[in-house]
This record gives sequence, structure tokens and C-alpha cells, in this order.
Amino acid sequence: MVLRLWPGVSGIFTETMASNMPVAYSKGGSTMESEILGSMIEVRFHGRGGQGAVVASNILAEAGFLEGKEVSAFPFFGVERRGAPVTAYTRVSDRKIRIKSGIYAPDFVIVMDPTLVKAVNVVEGLKPEGLVLVNTKENADSLRRGLGITGEQKVATIDATGIAIKHRLGSKAAPIVNSSVLGAFARASGLVKLESLVSSIRHNVPVKLDENTAAAKEAFESVVMQ
Repeated sequence: MVLRLWPGVSGIFTETMASNMPVAYSKGGSTMESEILGSMIEVRFHGRGGQGAVVASNILAEAGFLEGKEVSAFPFFGVERRGAPVTAYTRVSDRKIRIKSGIYAPDFVIVMDPTLVKAVNVVEGLKPEGLVLVNTKENADSLRRGLGITGEQKVATIDATGIAIKHRLGSKAAPIVNSSVLGAFARASGLVKLESLVSSIRHNVPVKLDENTAAAKEAFESVVMQ
């Protein structure tokens, strides 16, 4: 079994400690470059440098692993500087995951910074019945129109920034939204149970355990689906 996560030096989720190597959690203890066997759910994270998108993908992966799934998580960095767009990927499957490419047709998209909606095509490749979760105060109907969401595709929103500030995660100028976003995602997607997510958070955050747990639970109850 491989367990590699990179909690930030402050005890809050950041990707500044992360490497470009993939993270894999395997019940069988190994991964190989080969074809995918069985059904698989793919999640793509969009954030900015310093927000913790990479580690958030790892936290989600471990939550899936705790439920007996095969999972993998890895980042893609463009310009490696604070505030630059960052993409991270998580895969969850009932069978061995043997692919390590980027995710081009995600089942779920998580947008951690609302400014990215106008800067990046965050819903590119989103499956016809996929879901996008955005950290924003914007009305879901308005956001749907802005993103060009059509058909059976769904939109979920959460004020993850406000929740993070309320629980003193990060600062008002630079709130850390990982726990809030992941809590909302657990409810909106049903991919992992809240209990598994909380266990993963508490296992990987060395400080402010109660605050991060509370933020995830509040977001779980507050997410708006459209």
C-alpha cells in the first residue's frame, strides 16, 4: 500500500510541499502502466497556487481508499508560482487503476477559486451527466449560464471561502478552502461518505483538526445543487 500526502508546513492544506509524482492507494500494493479495468470515476480540480488543490485531490483519494476503493491522485503544474492556475486529478475505481494520464472527460469538476471560471474553460470535457462544484456566492442558475452548462449536466455551489474564514482556516486575505470544498463535494457527488472524508482530513492535518472538521461538515450541509 502506498500512502503519500503532503500537508503544508503550517498544518493547513497547501501544494507547496507536493512533488509532481503521482499518488496511488492500492489494495494490491502496486500500479502499472496499462489499460483501465472496470468502471472508474474521474475528478478534476482547478485552483490557484497556494490554495491546496493538489493536496485536496490526495485527501479525496485517501477518503476513497478508506472505503475500499482503488484510487490515484496527481497534479499538473503550469507556472509554479503562488496564484498561478493549478490542476489536480483524482481517480476512484472498484478495480486496479492502470492509467496515469491527465483527465480530459471528468465525471466531476471542482473549482476552488471563482475567478478561474472566467480565466479557464473549467468544464472542458465534462461528461453529459457530469457535475461541476464551484466555490462561489453566485446564484447557481447564473453560473450555469455563464459556464454554458446544458442538458443533464449539474451545477453545485458553496461559499467555501466564507466557511473557511468563519472557522479561521488561513486568513481573510488568503483563506484555505480545502475542507469546505471537499465537504460540499462529498454531499453533491456522493462519491465518498462524510465520515470517510473527515477521517482523511483528521489523519492528514496536523493542526486545527476541529476547525477543519467543522468546516467540512458545515459545507456538507450548505451546498446548493442545481
